[in-house]
Amino acid sequence: MAEKEHLKEDELLKKYDPSTDYRKYTGLAAIIVSTIAITLSLFHLYTAGFGVLLALKQRAVHLGFIFTLIFLLYPALKKKKKNKFILAFDLLLALGSIAISSYIIINYEALVHRAGMYTELDQFMAILAIIIVLEGTRRALGPELPVISILFLLYAHYGQQMPGMLAHRGYSWSRIASHMYFTTEGIFGIPLGVSATYIFLFLLLGAFAKRTGLGDLFIDLALSLTGRTTGGPAKAAVVSSGLMGSISGSSVANTVTTGSFTIPLMKRVGYNSRFAAAVEAAASTGGQIMPPIMGAAAFIMAEFIGVPYVTIAKAAILPAILYYITVGLMVHFEAKKQGLQGISDDLIPRFLTVLKTRGHMIVPLIIIFYYLFRGYTPLRAAFLGIIVSFALSFLKEDTRMGLQDLLDTLREGAISALGVAAACAAVGFIVGVTTLTGLGLKFTSLTVALSQGNLFLALFFTMVACTILGTGLPTTATYIVLATMAAPALTELGVPILAAHLFVLYFGVVADLTPPAALAAYAGAGISGSNPLKTGLTAVKLAIAGFVVPFVFAYSPSLLLIDTNAVQVILITGSSILGVFALAAAVLGYLNRKTTIIERLILLGSAYGLLIPGWQSDIYGVLLLAVVIYLQFRNKGDFKAQAA
Repeated sequence: MAEKEHLKEDELLKKYDPSTDYRKYTGLAAIIVSTIAITLSLFHLYTAGFGVLLALKQRAVHLGFIFTLIFLLYPALKKKKKNKFILAFDLLLALGSIAISSYIIINYEALVHRAGMYTELDQFMAILAIIIVLEGTRRALGPELPVISILFLLYAHYGQQMPGMLAHRGYSWSRIASHMYFTTEGIFGIPLGVSATYIFLFLLLGAFAKRTGLGDLFIDLALSLTGRTTGGPAKAAVVSSGLMGSISGSSVANTVTTGSFTIPLMKRVGYNSRFAAAVEAAASTGGQIMPPIMGAAAFIMAEFIGVPYVTIAKAAILPAILYYITVGLMVHFEAKKQGLQGISDDLIPRFLTVLKTRGHMIVPLIIIFYYLFRGYTPLRAAFLGIIVSFALSFLKEDTRMGLQDLLDTLREGAISALGVAAACAAVGFIVGVTTLTGLGLKFTSLTVALSQGNLFLALFFTMVACTILGTGLPTTATYIVLATMAAPALTELGVPILAAHLFVLYFGVVADLTPPAALAAYAGAGISGSNPLKTGLTAVKLAIAGFVVPFVFAYSPSLLLIDTNAVQVILITGSSILGVFALAAAVLGYLNRKTTIIERLILLGSAYGLLIPGWQSDIYGVLLLAVVIYLQFRNKGDFKAQAA
């Protein structure tokens, strides 16, 4: 039974996450591929512990390993994985990946001395690098990102033929190629730099967490805390998916892994298939905005805006909590509306027993928290988390990692990083063209002009752009593109830089829930057997805070704990929680009983008053909420029943 469920997980991941659909080798070929992957993980562990190489060299080694593995694992044509000609072609491209990496490392000093005077061989290697990155990204992630990258490269060349303010003098193909390959503003830019350090280590940490059963621990802890409550399994899904999602950083993978357990349990207590799948998708997607680890994009944000990662994590705490409170409240209201109960005691693990048997596996997360908030780099925190996670696995027999387990984890960690790393390399073309042509400034001016200086319109246009890009691109790529193009326009209109970048990140994340390409929702629908489109629409409703809260902190950065004191934090937290309470009841249409249209409108007004800054609006919001609560509970019997 467990084997069948595991096979279904694999099928769903392959369907909704192209990066998980790769060749499975046997014999000598499997040993070679595994050795390359394990060596990549060991290289990153070594540099994390003993010091990274020079930026360009570190990124070049990372790139070489990543694309070598991509061409060995991902065939040019998915349906012809075992074709001998295709295998030979893939091997040739893998050797090309080694060549473009080695060329940078071997000729590093000569390239520095040439200072832009590139030889014909240099130009050839630059063109080869562009081809390899585009083709490798296509294989790992699909055609969308490479197509967008090609459009940007064409824009760099044909700039003179562009209309109006988009026009520029245009650049030769040789200049474009050298800029993309030999500088740290193209392929080897900040995104790949972050992938070659922080991101890889945290993905490797996720592989160790999965191997030691941390995901199962989260599910058991969540069930022990919420299983007996009204609609308990759905609340357990919200808690466990939020915890696991903050580590895994993948909406689809988290939906499939935790959803394989939580969705059938939700259906068993009475939730319909669509709602169960939507709950899991919304909860799993929110993991990318939940500290301490969040998703890969948060590490890139720290480099882009030049602040410590912990600053971003602190700012993201309250909005993330509001997101999960909203999802949890909707789950509760839906259960009350349908008269659903919790699950029986025999299916609920005991909290103390769970902590006693596997609670030690939480220690690595505590260590990561400690070192991040002490000011250590995320690289050091992740390295220590991995070492401690491995060491602690030996405390209990059921979590103990043998040599084969260790090697498998190192291999799986490397493979899990391929898609993100490829996206970071390919997005380098977009960032490189933006810096080369000044497109970022032009886009900022265009956005400000279109919005006529109106902040709400600028935010709305950015939200739409994020949603459109997010239908075809991973969250990390969506964030990088919009952080380069749209975030500067928001800052020009007065939004603090951290709030502007978090705004972009939020809508890059929730794009995984918005149809027509709601990948996380579709993966959940695949488990529950529900209609994918309807599941996506329900997931959007459950994740409504993810669409509202970013507008709130764009206008009121105090929600991000920027320039606030303890009293203000308490007031902001209290009013925000009441605000999302009103929002959840309004959107779902239920509080103590089904709400009328008038009550829903009053609740929306209450949510607006409580979420926007200012004590006057808070009072207005509280009074409106009190009116609805009175209308919902005005019979004394309702109060007594609710208390019981």
